[in-house]
Parts: sequence; structure tokens; C-alpha cells
Amino acid sequence: MNILSYLQKIGRALMVPVATLPAAAILMGVGYWIDPVGWGGSNALAAFFIKSGSAIIENMSVLFAIGVAYGMSKDKDGAAALTGFVGFLVVTTLCAPASVSMIQKIPLDHVPAAFGKINNQFVGILVGIISAELYNRFSHVELTKALSFFSGRRLVPILVSFVMIFIAFNLMYIWPLIFNALVAFGEHIQQLGSVGAGIYAFFNRLLIPVGLHHALNSVFWFDVAGINDIPKFIGGQQSIEAGTGIIGITGRYQAGFFPIMMFGLPGAALAIYHCARPENRSKVAGIMLAAAFASFFTGITEPLEFSFMFVAPVLYFLHALLTGLSVFIAASMHWIAGFGFSAGLVDMVLSSRNPLAVQWYMLIPQGLVFFVVYYLVFRFTIKRFNLLTPGRELQMAGDEADGYDVNIDAAGEGKGDETQILARRYISAIGGSDNLTGIDACITRLRLSVKDSSLVNDAVAKNLGAQGVIRLNKESLQIIVGTRAEIIAGAMRTVLASGPVSAARAVSPASVAAPAPRVESAPAAVKPVVVSLISPITGEVVPLDQVPDEAFASRAVGEGIAVRPTDKLVLSPANGTLVKVFNTHHAFCLETDGGAEVVVHIGIDTVALNGQGFTCLVEEGSKVTQGQPILELDLAYLNANARSMISPVVVSNMEEFGALTATANTTVVAGQSRLLDLTGK
Repeated sequence: MNILSYLQKIGRALMVPVATLPAAAILMGVGYWIDPVGWGGSNALAAFFIKSGSAIIENMSVLFAIGVAYGMSKDKDGAAALTGFVGFLVVTTLCAPASVSMIQKIPLDHVPAAFGKINNQFVGILVGIISAELYNRFSHVELTKALSFFSGRRLVPILVSFVMIFIAFNLMYIWPLIFNALVAFGEHIQQLGSVGAGIYAFFNRLLIPVGLHHALNSVFWFDVAGINDIPKFIGGQQSIEAGTGIIGITGRYQAGFFPIMMFGLPGAALAIYHCARPENRSKVAGIMLAAAFASFFTGITEPLEFSFMFVAPVLYFLHALLTGLSVFIAASMHWIAGFGFSAGLVDMVLSSRNPLAVQWYMLIPQGLVFFVVYYLVFRFTIKRFNLLTPGRELQMAGDEADGYDVNIDAAGEGKGDETQILARRYISAIGGSDNLTGIDACITRLRLSVKDSSLVNDAVAKNLGAQGVIRLNKESLQIIVGTRAEIIAGAMRTVLASGPVSAARAVSPASVAAPAPRVESAPAAVKPVVVSLISPITGEVVPLDQVPDEAFASRAVGEGIAVRPTDKLVLSPANGTLVKVFNTHHAFCLETDGGAEVVVHIGIDTVALNGQGFTCLVEEGSKVTQGQPILELDLAYLNANARSMISPVVVSNMEEFGALTATANTTVVAGQSRLLDLTGK
């Protein structure tokens, strides 16, 4: 896995503990509202709320350790979270000042001040990452019978305990250096004053696409580098002196976000709506209105930002610049307001009663100005450079086309009802819930256990979109449904949990529309090659009809070829997006830049190995380039345990293309040998 993909994975995992902040913000905000001067010192109810919220804030480091360990674990199991907690306890206990004094045989008052800050968000993140990696690698290890109780998930906390002793020993010497560097960085930005605040805000927005803005925020929002207003307030008295320019520090890095999230981005949404094609405006209006409301009311900006982040990167760059400008202006004018979750209306109302807030109301007229600026800048840029923001494409995503699901978008919004309806129909086709005893899925197929496979209605299943139904025996069958197999399987489990489903009635031939006949035109010139796929695997080429799996051999999954691996690396066969990686890492689906859906399936029935022998190097959803490593194989283990290591490489949406031509010899080299050429219709 390349460094950027790994950092993206960490960024996504950080969202787990960050999601706890709204509770802390609401509790502390209510407390400050009740007692804005004494901070609970003169009101018991205010103290109750403030202390409840601070219980979360003051323990963010352990929440980071638990949340990151859980978020980066491969199966999102609670044992991973426990592992992170155990690791954090070991490290912070060994690196506490009293322990350092005892271990290093030095007086307590000579222990570096850095160890007083070892209970820190960065340490929590570090422990979470290490715990998750150990969990992913060792959670399926089986010990000898005498020690079998400690196998699998029970083994990992024990391993983490010993590993964290080593980590703690190193931190005793490294942490003071890291801490001092963080303080120096924070002080450098602090010395830049309002300009530093603007620079911080600019990079805060730029890092959102890669999910690293939370790591940056932790430096300035969680007192990692000593950037903190609280010491300036003693006994409820502010040390801000009017007209002197002496202001609180933390608020400088937050106040300017309110004009952007409450006003600027809604202005951008209005510009996107006005620039949409007339026939698409009704659809764009619904999307933009919901996103703008979320941004204004709660400060949740991702729905709006992601609507133009990738389709029009220049707009997102301008958005980052304008955010930096807003934070710079607010800091320069000494308008101070903070937030616990995000810079929306809710946090502004709560912040208005916070003793640290200074002329927070001036952020509202600033926001109105930024509403106009965003609208004009976005509208001019979209029109001038003909940017394909939502609604400017000829056909809106989600329109009915080529038999795909209607009103189901790629991000998964609105997907639940449609998918559950489809899942219910598949259960009916299988003979109803009475006939279904087990549900599993591979990357392209439903793997089902039934009481009697003869009760399965093939015609109904194929009418629902299945490419094929394969009966392995009387009690096992597979239904080829494409790369949505795992989603459909999950929906089937949800449907079954809600109640029984009856069997489908036979579908009469008249009720199933016959496919339109394909009209063959007169012979024409040879169609151009749309995509040339290189071999993702080094090894021996095997014809698809010799694959020991009926789904692949019958071409129900797709058209292509197979390779028996002789090398450990599996590469991307083309440039594109890794739209699906199965959770056991034995298969992935790549959507090429030319629109071909390429399924690479390592071995046959390797899903039963539960991920053993496979290491995924790239995160699902990543953009990849031709020849980039995707998987690493433990060939010795796989050859000894897999039913077959013949690995199909197929194009699953051949109906959108003309022909597929095999160009490989008897052996191929990953990343070098051309494997398949795909031509247009």
C-alpha cells in the first residue's frame, strides 16, 4: 500500500473518535450558556454539564487509540477496540512521569515536562495504528491445543502488551524530541499571527480529500503544542485587553470557519444550482438544498464539498483559498468564536455564551459578504471554464440507463430501500425464507445454503439481473449478481431478520420481456481498442473454460482468461478506480478509465481462507495506475491450502463493449505482458 493510501486509511479511522465530539460540544455549550462567567463555579447545574462534556474532551487520547484501532481493523470487531485500549494503558502508564522517574533512576522533578503530556492525541493515534496492524495480522492465528484458549482475537491484546513495552521504552527517549518539535511548530504558526491562522485554514480544507485534516486539527484544537486559551482565564476573569491586540489563541484558528460553513458554501450551492442545465435543475435543487442546510445548521460540509471536489478541483482550490482568507480576516479583526464539532449555527449559538467568545456576532456580516463572494466566484469559474458541476452533464447520475438501478447513486445515499426490495425478491426466487439456511457472498456471487436447490426459480433470479445460477449440490448454490454481491447479501440478512418471505411464483414467458434483437450492420473497419489490459499476475496462462469453477468456466461472471500465479505480487491491469476489494482480500474489481469492470479473482474458493495468505496494498476506492501493486500473496500458504490457484481475470460488463481478444502467450509477466484487448462496439 502506498503512503498516501495508508494515510487516507488513517484519516477515515480518525472519524470514529471525532464523531464523539458533538456530545461534548453540546454538554459544555449548555453549561457555558447557564454560567458564562463562573464556568460552573457558581451554578451546580452548569458544572454538571461542563464536567460531563470535559470527560470526553479530556480523554480524547484514549478515544483516539480505541477508535483508530477499531476503524483500521479489517473486520471492525470490538476485540480490535479492546486491543487499542490495552496498548494505550501500557504506553501511558510506563511513560507517566512517576514511571519514568523510577525506570530511569532520576528525581521526579527532573523528568522532562514532555512526559506530563504523554497522554496525548498523537500517542493515541500511534497506539491505535500499531494495535490495528497487529490485530489484522494475528487475529486468526491458531495456537497448539494446550494454548488454544488464547488463539485468534484473544491472542492480540497479549501481543500488544509486549509490543507496547518496546514502544514505551523508545518513547522515553523519542517523545521529548517529538513534543518539542510540535511545540516549535505551534509557536511558529502562532508567531505568524493572523497570517498563520489563514495558512492553517487553507491547508485544513486542502487535506479533506485525503482525510488528513483531522491530524492537522489535532495540533491546533487539542492543545498538543500548547496552543490553548484556558491558561489566560483564571477565576473566570478574561485576560483579553480591549484594543491591545492580546487575544485568545485557539479561537483564532476556528472563528473564520463560521462565515464559510454557514454562508459561503450555501452561496456556492446556489451558484451550482443556477449553472445547472434547465432540465436538471429540479434534481440539483434537492441535492444542493439538503447539502447547504447541513452546512449552515450543523457545519457538516462534506456532502457539498464532495459534490464538486473531484469533478471541478479548481473550485475546491478556490474554496480552500477563500477559507484561508476568511480565517485571516476574523483573526485580524479579533473576532473570536469556537466550536466543539463544526462551525454551524448550533455551535455558533453555543459559542455565543462562551467566555472566550469576542465579538462573535461580527462573523454574521462577514458571512453575508462571503455568501456573495462564493456565489460570484463559483458562478464565474463554472461558466468561464465550462466545469461539469452537478447538473451540467448531459444526463444526471442516477437516471435510468442501460438497465441499472434507478435512483441509486454511487455514494450509497438512498440505497437501502431499493437494495432491500431486490434482496427480498432474491429470497423469493430461492424458494423463500423457509428454503434458505445460510447467506454468504464473494466479490461477484451470492453463496447460499438451502434445503433444496431444486426449489430455486432460475427464471425469476435472471429476471432480477442475475447472470447465472449454479447448483453445486442439493444444498448449495451460487447466484452470479456482479460486484454488488456483498451488499445484496447483507440486505438479505436484514430482510430475513424482519420476518419470513414467501417463495416466488413461476414467471410466465409472456411476462418477461424478450431482449431486443441486435441488428448487425454491414462489415465495417476493425473497431479500435478501448482498453489494453496488462497481466496483473506472473504465471502460466489458462483458458477460462479450464477454470475449475462453473461460474467462471461458463462465463457467467464475465469474459476473459486465467493465470496460475508464480509470483507474490498482483498488479493493477489498467488505470482506473478500485471500486471493490473483498474483505478477505482474495479478489478485487477495477473500473478502468475506459469504463470496463475488470474482476481479478485469486484462486478458486479462496474466500474460505478468511484472508490468510493475502495482504491488500491499496485501499478500496483508491485511484490506481496500470502496474501498481494491489495484493501481495503468500504463495507457499496458498498453494498448500487453496483448492486451486488458477486465477481468473474477466471483464464483467462485456455488454457495453464489442469484443475481447486474448493477446497473451503461454506465460505472462505481471506489469509487462499484454493480456487482453477490449474493443468498442
